[in-house]
Amino acid sequence: MLACKKCLSENIVKNGIVRGKQRYRCAECAYNFVEGDQRTNESIIAKKAMCTILYSLGKASYTMLAHIFDTWPSLVYRWIVEAGAKLPNKEVSGEIKEMEFDEMWHFVGSKKTSFGSSKPLTVAHGELWPGCLAIVILQPSKNSTTKSNT
Repeated sequence: MLACKKCLSENIVKNGIVRGKQRYRCAECAYNFVEGDQRTNESIIAKKAMCTILYSLGKASYTMLAHIFDTWPSLVYRWIVEAGAKLPNKEVSGEIKEMEFDEMWHFVGSKKTSFGSSKPLTVAHGELWPGCLAIVILQPSKNSTTKSNT
């Protein structure tokens, strides 16, 4: 039996003909679709998968992915949202503590280095024993070398 492509309901009705094919409308979510829609091919499926992987790794923005795959940023955004909607909801345990950094400011045309988080920081983390994570954040000493002053 034919089912809705969006909500998978089987409560659908015919809704005209589009591009020479029968169009259907879901009575549950009002989604219009065509059975056997041929607009998607293997190359688009591969682009969607690569965009989703690169975006999920935090390595690329919508605009950058659109330039790489010769498409539009809005289309990349829709692909990412579509992939995210298919993921199961994760439960967050009550044991997780929240860490907040204050003074995360952005200055246009100037860089403030006298205060706040604009100073370079060294972050070290490790698991002391299962379930106990330790994070140490240190500012480098005055005589230490950094990439910018070497």
